[in-house]
Amino acid sequence: MLGRGRALPGKPLLVAGVVIAAALVVAIGGAGAGSAVTALWRGSFGSADALLSGTLVRATPLLFAGLAVALAFRAGVLNIGVEGQLLVGAAAAAAVGVRLWTLSPGLQLVAALAAAAIAGALWAAVAAALRRRFGVLEVISTLMLNFVALHFLSFLVRGPLQEPSGIYPQTVSLAPAMRLPVIIPGSRLHLGFVLAVGCAVGIWWVFRHTAAGFRLRVSGANPAAAASAGRVNVAATTTAAFLVSGALAGVAGGVEVTGVTFALYENISPGYGYSAIAVALLARLRPLAVIATAVLFGALEAGAGAMQRDAGVPAEVVKVAEALLILLVIAADRLRDTSGPRTRPGAREVPTPAGAPA
Repeated sequence: MLGRGRALPGKPLLVAGVVIAAALVVAIGGAGAGSAVTALWRGSFGSADALLSGTLVRATPLLFAGLAVALAFRAGVLNIGVEGQLLVGAAAAAAVGVRLWTLSPGLQLVAALAAAAIAGALWAAVAAALRRRFGVLEVISTLMLNFVALHFLSFLVRGPLQEPSGIYPQTVSLAPAMRLPVIIPGSRLHLGFVLAVGCAVGIWWVFRHTAAGFRLRVSGANPAAAASAGRVNVAATTTAAFLVSGALAGVAGGVEVTGVTFALYENISPGYGYSAIAVALLARLRPLAVIATAVLFGALEAGAGAMQRDAGVPAEVVKVAEALLILLVIAADRLRDTSGPRTRPGAREVPTPAGAPA
């Protein structure tokens, strides 16, 4: 399964397959594959500005959201609601930014990000309570909550948080003191990227070196064994993982508001929460690998605009390439499992769920 983290055979073949398939899609659309790939590279890694102000900036919310998915999935919680948790986190950060003028500048920014984390955790807590109290599948509840969050955000920017003139469905721009500082002068790369990488390293350390991380991993790998043999409170562990996952997703939204858009408006997220599922799965739910996959998807997102602008290729082609990449990785992983050595006769095969530690 994807969670085992073993190397897949034929990785170059996977990449080549994605490139060929994407080139075919481009050719069917009537554009030149060579010019499209050149534009994609130029818009993502072709210059320092493209890398710092495009790829890494777009990778930041994907990194936070990908960590949220990876953490939940490793605990056996299928949190599909990262998009909604990101949106309410963005709304909370913007609300603090436009309302709390009495705090000192540094505290305002900290309060905004803290509010984003709390809002994301509370949004996840709704699905966690439904799962624990009524047995509602979190796949359904979190997905439905995404739509609730989307319409709630629309209500806010057209009502309580709308800018004073009432013309535009958005908040006023955040004051400079409410914005994350740029870490490299001349670029748009902000402190949020450093925070996201720090979170990835911190989660990896918790997974590998703490009892809490061990309880989380065994709860996701085999809840029955964790409860009986390990005496782990599986319900409490998975609920805690659910809340932390929601907090990370909320911070993704808060960082996007305070580091990139500087205002809250409809469609503030181009689907970061959904792309984060692919980011986490491609990384096989490993926190440090999420950094690399987030940068990869950030590059694809950044290069999509250049493809559309310079080569006349629809940006949706990048979405096709992303989907093909995930499908090919899953297919290769499945082929490895089915073609591997069988257990000897008489031995009882113990399945390893996705998200289990290597």
